[in-house]
Amino acid sequence: MKLGFVGVGNMGNPMAANMIKAGHQLTVHDLSKDSAANLLEAGAAWADTPAAAATGQDACFLSLPAPPDVKDVVLGAGGVLDATASGGAIIDLSTNSPILVRELCATAAEKGVGFLDAPVSGGVRGARDGTLAVMVGGDAELFERFKPAFDAIGGNVFHVGPIGAGNVAKLVNNQCAFIHMMGLTEALVLGAKAGIDPVVLRDVVRASSGGAFVWDGGARAILKDRLAPSFNLNLATKDIGLAQDLADAIGAPAPMGKRAQELLIGYRENGYALEDVLATVKAIEEQAGYQVRGTWHD
Repeated sequence: MKLGFVGVGNMGNPMAANMIKAGHQLTVHDLSKDSAANLLEAGAAWADTPAAAATGQDACFLSLPAPPDVKDVVLGAGGVLDATASGGAIIDLSTNSPILVRELCATAAEKGVGFLDAPVSGGVRGARDGTLAVMVGGDAELFERFKPAFDAIGGNVFHVGPIGAGNVAKLVNNQCAFIHMMGLTEALVLGAKAGIDPVVLRDVVRASSGGAFVWDGGARAILKDRLAPSFNLNLATKDIGLAQDLADAIGAPAPMGKRAQELLIGYRENGYALEDVLATVKAIEEQAGYQVRGTWHD
């Protein structure tokens, strides 16, 4: 297929690269042309504007930081909707507001343009390996039409329901992950300061009822002190804020989510904004007077 792709940063770049590897023809745009250098070497064409990336394509994919960015790129001057012909589609891979994507879908439909929300989970590593979970909301026939592109980036591709459902699933997932991460940092320091070798503790919980994907990989990253900002606090607070906005809008109680949001905002405002979510363990260590980072042993 002929595809546009707007936003080729940490997540968008490897997703676009995997689409090229799968044989799709890409035209890409980003605020920084340097971000697309490897894609251009792999055969992608460059577009100077989002509109140029969308012109003449079967669909234009978006991978952008926040809802205002998506709204501007879709509806703003030089945006992709004006450049997308009737019968084409816009596919938003960003973590977004379900309310906004429903509004964008309705606006696009007035022009005969399809719209899917398709947020992804799995981080930069999953994007690079093509193993992302892709959660797609929107028309089922449109989903099937572009499933080959989704298959190029994801190992688990789900059609979860009507427009907006993809982001509902993503926000629920991320809220769960952040609640787990906040609990992980506390539990690891608690157990280690109470006298258990933290590496042994990681293995015990991993084999017990407290084990989970977040515990397995998160505890290992902390104990190895490998906390590069693959997902920083600015992004985390944005995502959990969207989850809490959704909970408030539909009247669903989410006290654990609210507490995790408060913790994340507090860490962000106290110097962790550009650090990884798991790096907040450093604040727990400081308060406890006990460090678990760097204690991994094979």
